[in-house]
Amino acid sequence: MASVAHRANPLVHHLPHFLTWRSLRFRTICSGRMGFSSHSQPEPEPETRTFPGTKLLETFTEQFEIGSRLITLETGKIARFANGAVVLGMDETRVLSTVCSAKGDAVKDFLPLTVDYQEKQFAQGIIPNTFMRREGAPKERELLCGRLIDRPIRPLFPAGFFHEVQVMASVLSSDGKQDPDVMAANATSAALMLSDIPWAGPIGMIRIGRIEGKFIVNPTMDELSLSDLNLVYACTRDKTLMIDVQAREISEKDLEAGMRLAHPEAVKYLEPQIRLAAKAGKHKKEYKLSLMLERTLEKVAQLAEAPIEEVFTDPKYGKFERGEALENIAQDVRKALEGECDEESLRLLPKAVDTVRKKVVRRRIIAEGSRLDGRRLDEVRPVYCESGNLPMLHGSSLFSRGDTQVLCTVTLGAPGDAQRLESVVGPPSKRFMLHYSFPPFCINEVGKHGGLNRREVGHGTLAEKALLAVLPPEDDFPYTVRINSEVMASDGSTSMASVCGGSMALMDAGIPLRKHVAGVSVGLVSEVDQSTGTIKEYRILTDILGLEDHLGDMDFKIVGTQDGITAIQLDIKPAGIPLDIVCESLEAARKGRIQILDHMEREISAPRTQDDRNSPRLATLKYSNDALRHLLGPLGALKRKIEDETGTRISVSDGTLTIVAKNQSAMDKVLEKVDFVLGREIEIGGIYKGTVASIKEYGAFVEFNGGQQGLLHISELSHEPVSRISDVVSVGQQLSLMCIGQDVRGNIKLSLKATLPRPQSQTKNLAVESVPSMKQAPSVWAAAGDVSSGEEKHSPLSKELPVSKYEVNAMKSSTSSRPPVLVRSAEECDEEERSTGFVQNSKTTSEPIGGLKPERKTVQTTPKTSKSFLQKERDKDEKEHNIASQNHSSNDLSNKEDPVTAKSLKLGTKVTAKVYQVRTGGLVLDLGGGLRGMYRFEANAKKDFDVNDELRVECVSFSSKGIPVMSLVDDE
Repeated sequence: MASVAHRANPLVHHLPHFLTWRSLRFRTICSGRMGFSSHSQPEPEPETRTFPGTKLLETFTEQFEIGSRLITLETGKIARFANGAVVLGMDETRVLSTVCSAKGDAVKDFLPLTVDYQEKQFAQGIIPNTFMRREGAPKERELLCGRLIDRPIRPLFPAGFFHEVQVMASVLSSDGKQDPDVMAANATSAALMLSDIPWAGPIGMIRIGRIEGKFIVNPTMDELSLSDLNLVYACTRDKTLMIDVQAREISEKDLEAGMRLAHPEAVKYLEPQIRLAAKAGKHKKEYKLSLMLERTLEKVAQLAEAPIEEVFTDPKYGKFERGEALENIAQDVRKALEGECDEESLRLLPKAVDTVRKKVVRRRIIAEGSRLDGRRLDEVRPVYCESGNLPMLHGSSLFSRGDTQVLCTVTLGAPGDAQRLESVVGPPSKRFMLHYSFPPFCINEVGKHGGLNRREVGHGTLAEKALLAVLPPEDDFPYTVRINSEVMASDGSTSMASVCGGSMALMDAGIPLRKHVAGVSVGLVSEVDQSTGTIKEYRILTDILGLEDHLGDMDFKIVGTQDGITAIQLDIKPAGIPLDIVCESLEAARKGRIQILDHMEREISAPRTQDDRNSPRLATLKYSNDALRHLLGPLGALKRKIEDETGTRISVSDGTLTIVAKNQSAMDKVLEKVDFVLGREIEIGGIYKGTVASIKEYGAFVEFNGGQQGLLHISELSHEPVSRISDVVSVGQQLSLMCIGQDVRGNIKLSLKATLPRPQSQTKNLAVESVPSMKQAPSVWAAAGDVSSGEEKHSPLSKELPVSKYEVNAMKSSTSSRPPVLVRSAEECDEEERSTGFVQNSKTTSEPIGGLKPERKTVQTTPKTSKSFLQKERDKDEKEHNIASQNHSSNDLSNKEDPVTAKSLKLGTKVTAKVYQVRTGGLVLDLGGGLRGMYRFEANAKKDFDVNDELRVECVSFSSKGIPVMSLVDDE
């Protein structure tokens, strides 16, 4: 690097001495200290020199194309001190992967390989939304991507290599089009090739999608959202290393075709890595391998092989009995070696006994086809299923297969309960979660339990992907779902048991799954020709035990329905398995999966419909955004207050209010508060709760329904005469009142006596006509058994949604001839009169949990758009009026005077009305059925009318408040 030349400022050079900084006792800028230069002449600029040992930046690059994507491998530019460092680029996405190994001899008896994958927010130009504004602990996706890199590279390290190795992959930049996980795996393979660490690579990893039956190599994130297959495939030149699949019931045949396409595409990554390593790679270092002496293995085999084989021959041994017997054998061998003072054999005794045990089990499986528990190779362990074992929960199930047992529970929540994701790619939130837990007691051990565990995250994600394929679409089922899978006992395939238990728990929760999902783990035991490295003989095992997984070559987890595969995870121990064996395992897994699905179908084959008053409730209501802002209050204070008072959870999204309650009483309580704050459609005959706001001589004003006020006249207080209003009601008193009508200005009339029973003296002489209630409550999910056959026939939702166990008991709503009344505050009415538009009422649609039939439906009205209900009716009826005008008698009600309602009144409708009030500018007319209209006096027309005069009138228009405007009709 060229040094910076020091030059004196020519202006400073000519300054008098008393003005210089030296005269003021300041130091110069020499050696980085402040002051003027003491040089009187400019120094000549020194020549740039290269010192011995100086390394110049030298970059090595390889470019190649896969699936119409240009890919770049680059090394030497950044992270030059790492043992191996590669930057892989695709489009505008860059991923850096570095590899380092520990110095010194290995002190462990296993390979301590650590893979850390990190997505920092700077990669997409975002500052982290945390308090410290920096990234915290690894997120689930980062752990999963780390496992995706770890699984294919681990089998390729040489046997006995127990030195600590750390892989760190970081996303440098992301354009959001490509998922960086596959890029990080290929970059890690290239970094290992460049390092001096012994490793039998390289590997290639590829992602395959499928849209409308056509496979796509290296699909973008947008293409993956449309794809029914997400296949990640890793391999060497001729063998498969790792498979990870998420699919939508893809058949075994189509999946095999996808894997056979993926293999040659993944192999294209190998040659560029080899060329890059030839140009910039290091010589492989000679590491000390911790290999077992042949003499030690033979001595332990002579002492332990026969007793071990005797234990494995007896199928009566359970997991812990077998383990205890093997531990006793190891102790006997230890005593024998201690008598011989063989320190080397004692040090390697645990691994030697494990090697002998592995040899015995594998020989019996290949030669005799005998498994540890006496099963056939394709036989599934006994299955026990139980659903609904915890009735207080939303959904629950208990699934057992052999000694493996898993308890699954389902919790449903509002859409706002969805998990927020901060990934550089993918959706911003996740509404379905499956959390897998493996406590120490499930294997009778003492251990620390808590925090994110890579194995638990991986198993939970596999089960989550498997069940996601059969969940209803988000548009039909917008709720958040969480499954907790608690392993109660473990003897192999707990993740597959989590899938089976989770599927049954979802159906027990009333969620309309399309079909059951089950999974089974397939194992492999092979015999390899040591001279050629090829597999001479092998056996495929269905539903492997924990010990068979430990001593075998493969753990192939395959999940699906009766019709296809939804998820796959393949992990292997040797350095690759031929693809033909992998494809052969698919059929064995399908047969085992069908057996398990039959047991699950016998236990529960459809979503639950039983109802329990103590079971949780969930309701969805539609409001305008202005109304929702009013419900939230300042900084959400009002919403939090309602939640604290009712013990419920309220979620607000665009135009939607979702309420989650523990039981029916809590749901009723919160709905009452929401109705009071926001208001709802007030209908004549409906009963509502309100608070007395003020008392006048002629009556009391009652506040209800979101701050609206109605008049409780003194004549409507009681069936008996009332002299003073304060004798019956007081300010602040809560009352249940009935809406009995409205006046011409739209003011609400309330009645207390209509809600009270009539005295016997009056009921004997009066034929009581009950006012049918048009009040409807939000449809919340309840049991199907509570819905009458008549309601199911008339419910518009019953044909679309199946019945859930979370619907609230239906309230029968009868029809009424009286028109609905929309309650508005004075401010809203004034604003409406000033505006040119109108207010439209919106409907409240409350869906039961799981998309099931609601037993009742609610019409929730709030100002939302610019047209009112009557205005919409008028627009719709104008078209009908044009058609009806061809038949002059269609709208003429002179021969048939039925009561007029708000819906039957149309433009051009002729009725006989009575004069209700006489005013200066016109008349208030009683059109019948509690409906009022107005008639404006015309010039040179009659203006002398009396109350109760009958007039023949015709509807000619509607006012801004929806009041009919009438004109006189001369039928003659």
